[in-house]
Amino acid sequence: MPPTLLSVNNYHYPRGGAEVVFLRHNDLFAGRGWTVVPFCMRHPKNTPTPWEEHFVEEIELGRDYSLGQKLRKGLKSAYSFEARARVEELIARVSPAVCHAHNIYHHISPSVLPAVKRQGVPLVMTLHDLKLACPAYSMLSGGKVCERCRGGALYHAALRRCVKGSLAMSLLVMAESYLHRLLNSYVGNVDRFIVPSKFYLQKLAEWGFGGEQFVYIPNFVDASRTRPVPRPGRRFVYFGRLSPEKGVETLLRAAAAAGVGVDLIGTGPELDRLRSLAATLDADARFPGFMSGRALEEAIAGARAVVVPSEWYENAPLSVLEAYALAKPVVASRLGGLPELVEHGETGWLFEAGAADELAAVLRRLCGADDAEIRAAGERARDRVTAEFSPGRYLDAVRELYAELGAG
Repeated sequence: MPPTLLSVNNYHYPRGGAEVVFLRHNDLFAGRGWTVVPFCMRHPKNTPTPWEEHFVEEIELGRDYSLGQKLRKGLKSAYSFEARARVEELIARVSPAVCHAHNIYHHISPSVLPAVKRQGVPLVMTLHDLKLACPAYSMLSGGKVCERCRGGALYHAALRRCVKGSLAMSLLVMAESYLHRLLNSYVGNVDRFIVPSKFYLQKLAEWGFGGEQFVYIPNFVDASRTRPVPRPGRRFVYFGRLSPEKGVETLLRAAAAAGVGVDLIGTGPELDRLRSLAATLDADARFPGFMSGRALEEAIAGARAVVVPSEWYENAPLSVLEAYALAKPVVASRLGGLPELVEHGETGWLFEAGAADELAAVLRRLCGADDAEIRAAGERARDRVTAEFSPGRYLDAVRELYAELGAG
C-alpha cells in the first residue's frame, strides 16, 4: 500500500510562489506513487480535489465582513479550533506516513501543528517566509528592512503598524505571534523545518531559530518541460506582484534613466501609481497585466534579461529559477537570498537594493552589450538550474528527510 502524505497549506490554487511550491510538491510525490491528501481552506479559486469536504471555512481578513464576523474570523485566524478538529478527523481517516505543512498562519492557523504531533505523525514544515521570527512575516516596516522584533520584542509590529498600515490588524498579528511563542506551537511540534535559502537559514539562526531542526533544501523547477530561448531580446522583463517591497518603482526609474524598454508583468496595489509614474518619467514601460502559463513563458523568452529588484529579504523566488529555465540571465538586488541564486557576471548581475542609478548603469551596459555575452550568461543560467534545482534533487532530499523521521 502506498504511503500517504498529508499536505497542509492555506490555499489550494497557485495564488503565489508558496502555493506553487506546495502544489508542485504534491504533484511530485503523487507521481512517485504516494497518496497525497491536501488540507486547506475552502476558496472559490481552489483547484478541485475530492478532499475538499474536509477543508476549513474561508477566511479573508481584508473582506468587508460585519463587526461580529471580523471578530470571529480574527480569533480563528490566530487559533482555529475548527482546523484542529478537522485535521484530527482527517488523520484518523487516512493514517498519513508524514504531514508536510507550508503556509498555515492567519487562516488554518498553527493550531493544527500540536494536533498532528499528538497523533504521532512526523511533521515537516517548509518556511516560505520569515513568519517564525517576524509577526508580519517580511521583516519589512515602512518600506524598509526592519529587525526591531529580534529578541522577542514583537510589540514593534503593532507600534509601527507593520501589517498593511492597520493598527487593528497589526495588533491581531502581534497577539497571535505572542500566543504561539507562549504555546511553542512551531518549534515545539515541527520535527524538521525546510528552509529554501541559505540566507533564511542564517537569518533564522541569528534570531534564535537554528540547529539540526532546520534543513536547507532549495526550491525546484522542471526545466525539461521548458524549451530554452537563449537568443536575447531587446526589452527587460519583471514578472510578479506590483507591490512596494518588490522594488518595481526603482526598476521603473532606472529604466527611464537608462533609456531602455521594460515590461512590468503582473498586478497589485502599486499598478495605478506605477502607470502614472511611468507617464511622468516618459519611460518606455508596458503593463500587460497578469500573465501565466504559455503566455508568460513567451514574454520571458523574449526578454534580454529578467529583473528582480526586490527591496526586502527575498527567500528563494521561483521567478529566478523560471527565468533560468528559459535561458534568461537575471539582474537582481544584492539582498536576501538573491545573491546565492544570481552569480554576478556568470548567470546574471547584481546591484544594491534601491539604488536606481546603479541599476540604470547595469541596464544601460547590458542594452549595449554584445548579444553573445547575454546569451552565454543565459546558457550558464540554464545549466545551473538543470544541475542544482531539478525535481529529482528536490525529491531525493525531501524523501531522505522523510525517511529520517520514519516516513516513506
